[in-house]
Amino acid sequence: MKILVNRKIKRLFLCILLAVSAFALASAPALCLGGRRAALWVALAAAAMTLVVLVALAWYFWDQSKTLNAAIAQIRDYTAGNRNARIECEEEGDLYRLFHEVNTLAAILNAHAENEGRAKAFMKDTISDISHQLKTPLAALNIYNGLLQQEAAGNPDLQKFTALSEQELDRIETLVQNLLKITRLDAGAITMEKAPHLIADLMACIERRFACQAQQQGKTLLLSGPEELGLVCDKTWMIEAVSNLVKNAFDHTGPGAVIHIRWRAFASVVQIAVSDNGSGIHPEDLPHIFKRFYRSRFSGDAQGIGLGLPLAKAVVEAHNGTVEVDSTLGAGTTFTLSFLIPTKL
Repeated sequence: MKILVNRKIKRLFLCILLAVSAFALASAPALCLGGRRAALWVALAAAAMTLVVLVALAWYFWDQSKTLNAAIAQIRDYTAGNRNARIECEEEGDLYRLFHEVNTLAAILNAHAENEGRAKAFMKDTISDISHQLKTPLAALNIYNGLLQQEAAGNPDLQKFTALSEQELDRIETLVQNLLKITRLDAGAITMEKAPHLIADLMACIERRFACQAQQQGKTLLLSGPEELGLVCDKTWMIEAVSNLVKNAFDHTGPGAVIHIRWRAFASVVQIAVSDNGSGIHPEDLPHIFKRFYRSRFSGDAQGIGLGLPLAKAVVEAHNGTVEVDSTLGAGTTFTLSFLIPTKL
């Protein structure tokens, strides 16, 4: 029988069998004699047998409970970060086969984690090398373009050419910087220096950053929210994340557009929302907007590089937050960042 493969179950059955056999041997002579004394003897033998069986069952289930608790402790230790935690499975039987499968799964997860770590390290090193290699020629090109701008005085065609060159150089530089940022986040090379900050102060920094652009493009940037509301975050990176959402709104709205940053708290959540009254996002694009280098075939934006939104999402998730998007064609788009408020138990 398959159930008797386990050594502990064998012991339990053997103990019960011995108890029943002892009861039968002890009761047989008394049954032959008959009388009240025989009945008492049989009752005592039955009670003794029952006690032995109950003790055997209690020991077995106590031992099984101890084994399961030890297994649960090892699983919790593994999920807490100890990748060497394993369940002891030297016995035979279905339960220990299950333990063996759990250990095998843990080994597979460790192998995947190691492979992922190596892949991230390779990607980080490769992109960092490429980015650093690009910085020197970019700096040189900026200098050459500056010299051309000085020579372009009085030559409208050359001025137009140098302006376009400067625009494209800025675009390449932004791409390189965003690649470095997002790969460092992916590789865990950045530690978020979280501290309490007033959201109003963070948003004021963003307002100052985009004030000139808003004036030049004839757009309005509005802020609204409780002055006293705070958020535990890395100030630099949170400004980076929200700025990317605001930049996205500027890039996809026309003159006269209104870009609104709102923040609020309810229940145990702090939310920051960036909304605009632009053309909206096509429904076909919504599932893909946070993918790196994604370019919509419905968008007229020829300058975007497809890293701003993924970078914002990576920063928010590094703060244990979430990003949601709600968009209606012809009406506008709203990005909502949600963060749990830490509570003391």
